Amino acid sequence: MSHVVAAPAPVEIPVAGTQQTFPVRRVYCVGRNYVEHAKEMGFTGREPPFFFMKPADALVVVPEGSTGVMPYPARTSDLHHEIELVAAIGKGGRNIAAADAHAHVWGYAIGLDMTRRDLQGEAKKQGRPWEVGKAFDHSGPIGPIHPASATGHYEKGAISLEVNGATRQSSDISLLIWSVAETIEHLSSLFELMPGDLIFTGTPEGVAAVGRGDLLVGKVAGLGELRVKID
Repeated sequence: MSHVVAAPAPVEIPVAGTQQTFPVRRVYCVGRNYVEHAKEMGFTGREPPFFFMKPADALVVVPEGSTGVMPYPARTSDLHHEIELVAAIGKGGRNIAAADAHAHVWGYAIGLDMTRRDLQGEAKKQGRPWEVGKAFDHSGPIGPIHPASATGHYEKGAISLEVNGATRQSSDISLLIWSVAETIEHLSSLFELMPGDLIFTGTPEGVAAVGRGDLLVGKVAGLGELRVKID
């Protein structure tokens, strides 16, 4: 049996220090998952986690030691950076207890949830979905995946983002409202998680606009850095 149109290429992320790759199935994102960022966006308290998605082909895969290029997207004048720890699922399941969640994580990466903030804000005002603000082409730069067997599981660790050498975001993973394990517990009660799924776990405070020519350097302790140029 043949395809009537060309089949899309699979989305694969390199595994750090190897010739292997991690095939991507779905990309889940957690909204407002650091206390200070929630305040920054006008919210307080430990509200139940909520999720949105990006298409896998929205990822900009940046190999180790390289600088990725993200085209400045159309229809916006307010493109924001959001640095995030990304968990890569290696073992699927439904209704995964937080106490068991780490056994389902194959590894971790640094990601950027790039956001057309003006379009997202307009969608919020009108009670509409966020796809135009969050799920556009090239909206998810991501670095290599590091096996959890090498990094351990993240309950703490520095996370930061610099733009043109100046620090914009700086926090610690211990300040997540919902930990990686708790996030997996909530998410797996809504969707069956499968090998190849990615979870962008939320961004700390300090989100702000970037423009053409800016160099973004994201860092997470133990994962190196993610370098992306806005074109």
